[in-house]
Amino acid sequence: MVLELKSVSKVVGRETHIHPTDLRLENGTMNVLLGPTLAGKTSLMRLMAGLDAPTEGRVFWNGEDVTGMRVQDRQVAMVYQQFINYPSMTVYDNIASPLRLQGKGKAEIDAAVQKTAEMMKLTPMLDRKPLELSGGQQQRCALARALVKGAGLVLLDEPLANLDYKLREELRVEIPKIFEESGAIFVYATTEPEEALLLGGNTATLWEGRVTQFGRTPEVYRRPVDATTARVFSDPPMNFLQVSKTGAKVMFGEGQSAAATGQLADLPDGRYLAGFRPNHLEILQHTDTALKFNARLSVTELTGSETFVHLDHAGERWVGLVHGVHDLAPGADLAVWLDPSHVYIFDAEGALVAPASYAAAA
Repeated sequence: MVLELKSVSKVVGRETHIHPTDLRLENGTMNVLLGPTLAGKTSLMRLMAGLDAPTEGRVFWNGEDVTGMRVQDRQVAMVYQQFINYPSMTVYDNIASPLRLQGKGKAEIDAAVQKTAEMMKLTPMLDRKPLELSGGQQQRCALARALVKGAGLVLLDEPLANLDYKLREELRVEIPKIFEESGAIFVYATTEPEEALLLGGNTATLWEGRVTQFGRTPEVYRRPVDATTARVFSDPPMNFLQVSKTGAKVMFGEGQSAAATGQLADLPDGRYLAGFRPNHLEILQHTDTALKFNARLSVTELTGSETFVHLDHAGERWVGLVHGVHDLAPGADLAVWLDPSHVYIFDAEGALVAPASYAAAA
């Protein structure tokens, strides 16, 4: 099974929701759509499902053009953030309902329901009503109803967003196992980079209706093709700083410099954009080669085991994520440190010209 989008776009009035997009999703793969709210994730899913028709371009399923085919005639299942179950029906009947609509026989329905319920750990709850279940169990019921159809394409639109932390963590672990058993093409929309990394598979990063990069999730994370992709695949977003290269050095301002080694050595002299993730900014010097920057602390956020520090550095707003709980006074001057091996270099147009050293070696 293969789903292929060829130059697919969606324009509503004067607004472009999806710019021309090419994507090829293979059988048995987990594919994450990662981007902020209004990036185009749901719009792209609706085009994949056939709920909306593209303004331009074509959609192919196993080589067949299905652009004009009704959604009910496609092998598609979709689960939304606001999971939906029939409250007056048992879990068994909820899961069985798509098969009954397809006119399947009683024995076939029972076998499919039992198999899917076991996969979703719902077997002990088949006689219960959805409102008797926990939030995670209700979402698993909605997922089971989608999976039991035997759909070749399963679309999950932020399905865990309304669940509490513990339930999200449990289902994040379970969902990749479920997709491996089903063999379907899974497409999972999320705003959270951490969730994309946990799910694995492939990731397409979206920004303002454009797919900026698509590939294996670790590769997209370690080697973003441009500054926009790097910003999307970082939470909080990646920090940036103007730098210049002269000869064998990269100048970071304030007299800070790093040796232009590796891929940096071959870069022409000139001005560039440096990017680094918040978790690589430190408030203590850990290496002899770390770069020191003077900044002003705007605010701190304590998460229990870590501290977000919001900084003003020469007019640039930075965020650092540092280990431990730190009682820091807003408005105070603060020295922060950055290991140059964690710095990405982008050109004036935002294209990646040198990945971080750890990413280049991965």
